[in-house]
Amino acid sequence: MNRQPYFYKSGESGSASPEAGSTSASTASFVMKCGGSTLAALPEAFFADLAELQASGVKPVIVHGGGPAISENLEKLGIPTEFVNGLRRTTEDVLDVVEMVLAGTINKLIVRRIQSAGGRALGLSGSDGSLIEAEPVANAAEVGLVGDVVRVEADIVAGILGMGYMPVIAPLGVDAAGQRYNINADTAAGAVASFIGAQRMIVVTDVPGILKTIDGVKTALPSVTFAEIEAMIESGEIYGGMIPKVRAAMKCIHGDVQEVVIVDGSENRVLSRLLSGEQIGTVIRR
Repeated sequence: MNRQPYFYKSGESGSASPEAGSTSASTASFVMKCGGSTLAALPEAFFADLAELQASGVKPVIVHGGGPAISENLEKLGIPTEFVNGLRRTTEDVLDVVEMVLAGTINKLIVRRIQSAGGRALGLSGSDGSLIEAEPVANAAEVGLVGDVVRVEADIVAGILGMGYMPVIAPLGVDAAGQRYNINADTAAGAVASFIGAQRMIVVTDVPGILKTIDGVKTALPSVTFAEIEAMIESGEIYGGMIPKVRAAMKCIHGDVQEVVIVDGSENRVLSRLLSGEQIGTVIRR
């Protein structure tokens, strides 16, 4: 069944009302979100697994970030950077570097690694073909050129998949006037998944899931709800660097996305095992 794109703003829960538009890429098997630094550090076996899945008929869609590399390049260029409530304050100068790093260096590195493993990938940013239409976030006066997703052109994703390539998408957006926006990778990934009709997202990290101490042993929980996560943060069971990882995964659950699975990309054949139904990682549901 063809789905119609709908208008969406990050932070909303549930599906928005459909608007007339292009058909979706519901043929995609899954949407995978990964930080740029995590993807760059993944073993060759991960990309070989991804390529084998593609060869078997699975159609992955990848949305990536790249925060650490952006910060590193801004520092090299002497451009100041700061964060406001987790969002990078983005001026035109900062946005030039964001676009250079996300749509250039990191995006093409991921494409090359997929292709070296035998897969077929096509890299693009949300600005290309107005793939991701954006508008300023509500607190734009504080954070500058940071965008909310208004619409994703699902036909572009479907077309790339139909040609036998997996889309590798950098989270940038553009409005009707051509203004660029920096978009949070989790927001972009969740919006892409919603617009193409994917109900599950896979978040690839460097941890095996959300851990809880059971009988003195740290064990990855098979599933958690938002309420359980908040309780674990409050109790200190989720702490330190795991808090932003978990909150980032939670942000992906909006629109049609019903669940997000956190997995460790270094585990052997983690994607194949997950898609075959094996319990691996942690499933987050509302």
